[in-house]
Amino acid sequence: MTRLTVAIANYNGRALLEMVLGSLAAQSFRDFVVLVVDDGSSDDSVAWLRSNHPEVEIVAQPNRGVTAALNACLSTPQTDLVMLLNNDIELDPHCLAELIAALELYPEAGVAGGKLLDFHRRELLDGAGDVFTWAGHGHRRGHGERDLGQYDQPRAIFGACAAAAVYRRSALDVVGVFDEDFGAFFEDVDWALRAQLAGVECRYVPTAIAYHMGSATLGAGLTDFTRYQLWRNGVWLIAKGLPASVLLRHAHQLLAGQLVNLVVAVRDRKLGVWARAWRDALHGLPRMLARRRRIQRARRVSPRQLEVRLGPDG
Repeated sequence: MTRLTVAIANYNGRALLEMVLGSLAAQSFRDFVVLVVDDGSSDDSVAWLRSNHPEVEIVAQPNRGVTAALNACLSTPQTDLVMLLNNDIELDPHCLAELIAALELYPEAGVAGGKLLDFHRRELLDGAGDVFTWAGHGHRRGHGERDLGQYDQPRAIFGACAAAAVYRRSALDVVGVFDEDFGAFFEDVDWALRAQLAGVECRYVPTAIAYHMGSATLGAGLTDFTRYQLWRNGVWLIAKGLPASVLLRHAHQLLAGQLVNLVVAVRDRKLGVWARAWRDALHGLPRMLARRRRIQRARRVSPRQLEVRLGPDG
């Protein structure tokens, strides 16, 4: 029985698919099938796949947004392991083998992610696992740094960037899929926080290397769309995930993080975007608080244990 489904979310990514599928064809680990969830592309992605890669399973759905496409990637496969893979990723030939080996070595881990390097400047890190900060958001560890081996130690970590990560089906059954209200950013950070609350460990695997273009679908740069999503979703992330005692202990840091967002909004003349993000965050707060109650009731670690699991990065 096939052990792994590699699931790629695609939107108007015809120009990228040849690269990512080519790097999958070169993998030393071969026990996998490929699924492409096409999110209403207006280019010829689906026709090209059907003509050139009949071995690839295709789910063609109307455009529902990034997180909905990722959820289709997670929910469609029936395999024990599911890898989420962005269409702007090129994998090292041993990437899948290293990720699978890590999950075999650490059966308590529910997800594993590797070292992402910048596609265009391969001496630079795109991310060495995700960490959570007490400013109330997540970020990719080491992003933009020169790769000098400073993140070559395998370890348990807060989360894996969903651009290239392998999830156990059993972990998805416990944690659920991504929150589609998050739209396009922090959906994997929210999942990672819920996983930590549920006692599901994530492993960082530095020998599993992938090259990431970054924002090849959504567009590069800090756009108004990106700012809005990050500011709104950051509020929801805090409201949903942090136990009350953790909120109280770190209230000053969380407040400082929100004040930094406001200062940046004023500095960059984006106060209107910030205000809209907060308006919509507050409008959606009742939904988030309802989900919070379910998440906290199902929590398997104490608030103190959670802080230990988040580590000094938090």
